[in-house]
Amino acid sequence: MEHKKVQEGSHAAPETYYIAIQKNGPYLVYGKPPINHELLIPDETGWSWSYQQGEKVEDCESPIALCRCGQSKHKPCCDGTHEDVEWDAAETAAKDTIAPQQFTNQDFILNDNKEYCATARFCDGHGDIWHLLQKKELTEGEKNTVKHQGKHCPSGRLRLQNATTGEIYEPKFDPGIGILEDPVLKVSGPIWVKGGIRVQSAGGESYTIRNRVTLCRCGHSSNKPFCDGTHVTICFKDSKFHIDDKVKDVAAQAYEKIKDDM
Repeated sequence: MEHKKVQEGSHAAPETYYIAIQKNGPYLVYGKPPINHELLIPDETGWSWSYQQGEKVEDCESPIALCRCGQSKHKPCCDGTHEDVEWDAAETAAKDTIAPQQFTNQDFILNDNKEYCATARFCDGHGDIWHLLQKKELTEGEKNTVKHQGKHCPSGRLRLQNATTGEIYEPKFDPGIGILEDPVLKVSGPIWVKGGIRVQSAGGESYTIRNRVTLCRCGHSSNKPFCDGTHVTICFKDSKFHIDDKVKDVAAQAYEKIKDDM
């Protein structure tokens, strides 16, 4: 049996939960984890700060197949369109987590793996996490901001730990999947896999199990199966998803605040 590596600070979900990537096809989801649309919600500064759970995804056939080519007419479910369109299905990401760049100060060690997407923008507000860690001394409020930003990164690009105790600040997730939507940038985001669900390549090998990963669903990432943020540059949209008016208003105001900085 293949040895399944688990990233430090993460825990593997029960073995019944896993995602099997199909060659030139969709993501097959096993174990019946809950699947919900989730929105990135900004704070008063305009940068992402929290998540809002949206509609539950219940209309995929069994076994659950999530679109990977980005062109299904039944997103986020696969409808077989991948068989009739041209797209690059090749998996190019490393199976093991690549050694991250480290940023340190007296309070924290930040492991930053740039192979993964950072377009969710939880790390950018309030001076951004990298600039905060350059300060010699942080206020209690700044320390809390750093913890919040590190723990809310959906892709797991940022992994924060206590510089003194070595504690890794990871959010506690039950196995689940979020279909991310970005009302501020007006685009649909990746598939957010939470709680240590194993992702298996089309060749049968497992990627390092991580507490949180984001999988490409626009079909254009150069680091498949993981998201690299290309959905933003191509303005990828899941036309079936509807954002309520209240969220639209918040998003519109937030976008006006941050668009000059992007």
